[in-house]
Amino acid sequence: MQKYEKLEKIGEGTYGTVFKAKNKETHEIVALKRVRLDDDDEGVPSSALREICLLKELKHKNIVRLHDVLHSEKKLTLVFEYCDQDLKKYFDSCSGDIDPETVKSFMYQLLRGLAFCHSHNVLHRDLKPQNLLINKNGELKLADFGLARAFGIPVRCYSAEVVTLWYRPPDVLFGAKLYSTSIDMWSAGCIFAELANAGRPLFPGNDVDDQLKRIFRLLGTPTEDTWPGMSRLPDYKPFPIYQVTTSLAVVVPKLCPKGRDLLQRLLVCNPAHRLSADEGLNHPYFNDLSSAVRTG
Repeated sequence: MQKYEKLEKIGEGTYGTVFKAKNKETHEIVALKRVRLDDDDEGVPSSALREICLLKELKHKNIVRLHDVLHSEKKLTLVFEYCDQDLKKYFDSCSGDIDPETVKSFMYQLLRGLAFCHSHNVLHRDLKPQNLLINKNGELKLADFGLARAFGIPVRCYSAEVVTLWYRPPDVLFGAKLYSTSIDMWSAGCIFAELANAGRPLFPGNDVDDQLKRIFRLLGTPTEDTWPGMSRLPDYKPFPIYQVTTSLAVVVPKLCPKGRDLLQRLLVCNPAHRLSADEGLNHPYFNDLSSAVRTG
C-alpha cells in the first residue's frame, strides 16, 4: 500500500469502501476498493473473490480494468482504473437533458461490454446506473462484478436474489432459478429507457408485486401463449390482464423510432425472445453511430 497515496473517499461498493488514489511511482490516478476481512468470517468475501477471478479474465475497454490485488492480514485492496463518475452521478449532473448522440454512444458501449462478458460465459446480474462508470473521455465501463458469475454446462440453478429490483426481469421476479444472458439484456433495456429520459427510472417499483404490475401495465400481461412455462415458475402468481394502452413514444418521447424499436426488443417478458447483446449491436439504431465510438 506504500505505493499509493489516498486522495479522497469516493463511495461504498458492494462489500467495501472505494478511494481515489495516486500511484506514487507513475502518478497514475486509480480507484482502490478496500475489503475488510473479519476475524470471525470465512476470510475473503465470496463476492470479492468472484469479482477478482472474473475481472482477471475480462480485459475489454468497456469493462473496468483490475490493475492489482493487494492482500494483508486485515484487508484486501483491489486496484482499479479510475473513472470520474458513475452513470447515476452523470444523470444528476446533466439537469434532465442528455444529447441523443450521447445516449446512443453509452448504449452501444453498454451492449459491447455485455457482448464481451456473454461471449466469455459471464453474467453480470447487477446492471444499474451505479455500476456503470463513465470516464472523462465519455467511455462507459461495466463495474462491480460482485454478483456476477460464470455460466455454461452443466446448467446449475442460480440464485433468484440478484439484480436490483428496478432492473430485475419478470422471469427472475417470478423466482426463475435457471436463466442466461437474457437477465442482463432486460436490465440493459431499463437503463436504455433511463438514458433516453435523462435519469428517470422506467420501473421504480416498491416491491416485487408492484414491480411486476408496473411492467405488465406498460408491456401487457404475458400469457402462457406468449410465454410458455411462465405459470410453472416457482413464485408465479396470476396478475390482472393489462392491455398495452401506452405507446413507447409517450414513455420515451426523446427516443427516435429506431431507438424505440431496440428498446421494445430488449423489454420482452419472455426471456427466450429478448434480443442478445450481439443482436443489439447490429440494430439499425446504431447505423449512424460515429466511427470513433464504434472503433473506440
